[in-house]
Amino acid sequence: MSAVLVEKAPAKLNLTLHVRGRREDGWHDLESLVAFAGAGDLLTLEPADGLALEVEGPTAAACGPADDNLVMKAARALAQRVPGLRAGRFRLLKRLPAAAGLGGGSSDAAAALRLLARLNGLAGDDPRVFAAAAATGSDVPVCLDPRARMMLGRGDDVGPRIFLPRLFAVLVNPGVALETARVFGRIGLAKGEASGFGPHPAIGNETFDALIPKLRRARNDMEDAACALAPVVGDVLAVLGAAPGAKLARMSGSGATCFALFADCRTAARAARAIAHGHPGWWAKASALR
Repeated sequence: MSAVLVEKAPAKLNLTLHVRGRREDGWHDLESLVAFAGAGDLLTLEPADGLALEVEGPTAAACGPADDNLVMKAARALAQRVPGLRAGRFRLLKRLPAAAGLGGGSSDAAAALRLLARLNGLAGDDPRVFAAAAATGSDVPVCLDPRARMMLGRGDDVGPRIFLPRLFAVLVNPGVALETARVFGRIGLAKGEASGFGPHPAIGNETFDALIPKLRRARNDMEDAACALAPVVGDVLAVLGAAPGAKLARMSGSGATCFALFADCRTAARAARAIAHGHPGWWAKASALR
C-alpha cells in the first residue's frame, strides 16, 4: 500500500463532565458524555521509511515542535507494541484551536493510530492499538472510534456507542488558551478526596425531547474554575445561551471552548454567523454531532 491515507480528526465535545473525585495516584475520576463534531483537523499519512510529521493550517503555530506532537507520541507508542510497524510521513492540517477543551491533540493522535492500523492491516479493536492510545493521553482512547459514548475514569474506561438524536451545536472559542492542569488545580481536590458533586443522570439512546432535560440536569464541574481563570468564558456562555433556538449552553472539557445545542442545522448556522459577526475575534463553528 503506497497511496496517501487520509483520516479526519473531529473535535470532541464533553456534553457533560462530572468530576467524581481525585485518586491517590493524582488522576481525577471523570464521568462524561462525549460526542464528536464535524469540525476538526485533517491528518494524512504517506507510507515511507522512518517517521516524520509536518504541521500546517490556521492554528499550526500553537502546536509547538512537531517532534513533541501527540501524533508522533502515538506512532511511537504503537511501534513499541507492534514489531516492524510500517509508518511514514504524516501531514496534519490543524484547524482546531489549541488548549481549547476540544480534544484536538487527542483526536489527532487517535487519527494517527487509525491510519497506522490501516497501513499495517491491524483490526480497529486490536488491543495494542488501544494500549498505545491509553499510553499517549487520557482522551485518546475515546477518540479512537469518534462516536457518542460515556467516558469514565481518567478517560481510559470507554463505554458502548450511544445513538444521539439529530443534534446540532455552535462551538465558540474566545481565543484564550486554558491548560487543563490549571483548571483542575483551581478545583482544588486533594488526593483521595471525593468531589461531593451530585450523580450523573443515566443517558442511553434518547430522543431529542428526552435528552435535553437530562443534559440540563448534568453539569461541567470544571466550568466555574475555568470562568475564574478566564472570565471571558462566562461571556461566551452568556452569548450562546441568548442565541435564538439555543436549548443548552455549556463549556466543553476544561475550556475555553463553549457550545450551545440546537434542534436543527439552519438555526445553528444562523447563530454561528451572528456570533462571528458580533465577535470577530472569536472562533465560531456550527456543526452536527454524532
